[in-house]
Amino acid sequence: MLTLAEVAEEPAVLTRRLALDDGSDVVFRPLVHGDAERLAGFLGGLSGETRRMSPFDGYGLVAATELCDAIARYDKLRLVVEDLVSGRIIGLVEFSLDLVAGDIARYREAGIGLGATDCRFGVTLADDHQGRGVGSRVFPLVTDVARRFGRKRVILFGGVLAENARAIRYYEKNGFRAVGSFTGGDGVRSLDMVLDLDA
Repeated sequence: MLTLAEVAEEPAVLTRRLALDDGSDVVFRPLVHGDAERLAGFLGGLSGETRRMSPFDGYGLVAATELCDAIARYDKLRLVVEDLVSGRIIGLVEFSLDLVAGDIARYREAGIGLGATDCRFGVTLADDHQGRGVGSRVFPLVTDVARRFGRKRVILFGGVLAENARAIRYYEKNGFRAVGSFTGGDGVRSLDMVLDLDA
């Protein structure tokens, strides 16, 4: 079973090259300390709508530097999808290997007990790469990463906005099922979804 320290020491262990449907090539790899400026470009280029659907703590160099500085600290694993030719980061995949009390309580209400073999996951793609099949090509690698960390089930970071039909279709197509809904502090309804990796 992999550890965050092992991935930080040897990022190649999770690095994969993928051909997209349009013939371009991307690399799926762990975030590294030297990615701060390119990650800031990715975050800064997200539209207001994408930011609303995938909130980060910030969208500039400070936020990107904080994400890079957090490598192998806390419980987070972040991977990027990088265009092979330009070197541009076009996607960010996040895993949290620990669970938060709010998620545990919500899933318990839905009859699902979360534990040490569960993880949280979220993905954000650059606006110009949404709807182009990038997420579908990357998803088998996402499940591989979860399994390599000993996880058997994946839930979504903070759920998915109930109005985000495209994301819900994506998750359902990749085996997630809705198990409940909740209304956040902002009054917006979201769905909790879960993927059983052994199913």
